[in-house]
Amino acid sequence: MLWTCLLLPSLPLEVFARAQAPADAAQPFAVTTGGRTPRVVAANAAAAAAGVHAGQPVSATLALAPGIALRERDPNAQAAALAAVAAWAMQFTPTVSLAPPDAVLAEIAGSLRLFGGRSRLAAHVIRGTRDLGYTAAMAFAPTPTAALLFARAGAIGVGRDEPPSPRQAPRAAAAPGADPGFAAALAPLPLAHLDLDLDAAALAMLEAAGITTFGQALALPRDALARRVGAKFVAALDRAQGLAADPRPPFVPPPRYEGRLELPAAVDSVEALAFAVNRLVFELAGWLLGRGLGVGAMSLTLAHERQVAIRAGTPETRVRFALAAPAREPAHLIAVLRERLARVALPAPVVAIALASEETAPLAGRNLGLLPGDAAAAAVPLLDRLRARLGEAAVIRVLPHAEHRPERAWTGGGGQDFSPALARAAGAAGSAPSDPALPPRPLWLLAEPEPLGPVVEARPWVLKDGPERIESGWWDGADVRRDYFVAENPRGETLWIYRDHRRGIDDGEWFLHGVFA
Repeated sequence: MLWTCLLLPSLPLEVFARAQAPADAAQPFAVTTGGRTPRVVAANAAAAAAGVHAGQPVSATLALAPGIALRERDPNAQAAALAAVAAWAMQFTPTVSLAPPDAVLAEIAGSLRLFGGRSRLAAHVIRGTRDLGYTAAMAFAPTPTAALLFARAGAIGVGRDEPPSPRQAPRAAAAPGADPGFAAALAPLPLAHLDLDLDAAALAMLEAAGITTFGQALALPRDALARRVGAKFVAALDRAQGLAADPRPPFVPPPRYEGRLELPAAVDSVEALAFAVNRLVFELAGWLLGRGLGVGAMSLTLAHERQVAIRAGTPETRVRFALAAPAREPAHLIAVLRERLARVALPAPVVAIALASEETAPLAGRNLGLLPGDAAAAAVPLLDRLRARLGEAAVIRVLPHAEHRPERAWTGGGGQDFSPALARAAGAAGSAPSDPALPPRPLWLLAEPEPLGPVVEARPWVLKDGPERIESGWWDGADVRRDYFVAENPRGETLWIYRDHRRGIDDGEWFLHGVFA
């Protein structure tokens, strides 16, 4: 087994700052503990350059950087962000576990060959977390506890770097506890990184005795150590070495993606929201890839400033839009979202955004190409761009439908059933069958059949093909009983007409239903 720990050391800060574009990072920003005597928890680079650091009282912070923006630490937002990163990480492996408050553990031994080895996988993960807006560190080890230790200590860890070649016979891996290299790598790690829920008094007692590293603790008599600091501490040492089972509860991704992002400051223009929307799109794309899905419809909710929203009577602006086909490529989704956002008029400044998946469908993975350039980003379909820019009702895709009645033999691309409004919007287009053995069909179908009355009888029309009997629909109350003909009128136009026999064969009325090219 090979575990990796994805550590997010700046998570308290980045749950707020990741929505901030790099051009706006020059503004000093810090997160505080809150309460009567608040202290700084984390600060961005601009604040650190002004002398702000963790643990500093807020009063001293304001003296050093009077214009600094301060936010109180939000544990709920941190937990939600950690869960979102875990759901995103499931695109690399199905075995993912949370290690609160700032780490995600994943078993990646079965994924190394797919991603080209440990180094390439790590580069892929780090690049992806940067797209999400987080600063991450990774470490590897044969056990999850050891991986967490290495990550908190800033070490890379140990473990096989590349998967075995298919031409080589697989080698039996030594037990972690019997690997001298693994034990040597664990020895200098500080005990303070072992686990955040261990008894602080036990760690303080060991530190007072000069025992501060993993190796120094292992050198002590096991029974005496358990009596002094408790069996829980000794069990943690065993789990880190792989001498005891180290079960981790598996992370279960939510059945529906719902991502929310608080903005560092209120935004009053749609263009300024694009950067923050990108962060959520990358989260959504990872969630979709990990579940083998594509999104067919999304909704974007813009929360406004409370005071202004109350006066305007609009607490939030919600935008829903559908795609022509399920997709999960970030470039595709971002392009569609930007087109749709350009049509939104903000009634008040925005303080938070939320993206949710409304409809999903299974989507198979893309086949890999043989050449390096085959991994180019997919182009955004024109239909999605037009629907995002003009509105969903303005562009409709027509698909064939298994139905004998011609006016019901197609549906809208979004799964819409036949309706007169849809027929008028789509132009009531028909299509000629490719099989010459099938009856002919006109290129254009009228939205509603037009009665011809006595015109057919009074002028020399020529019936060139037919009749074709279509009798259907008795089960839904829209039954038809028609004899269709291909006819030529006196002007030389080739038309598709039928005689309605619902009231009897002898007195059937003629209707025009289509026009051939």
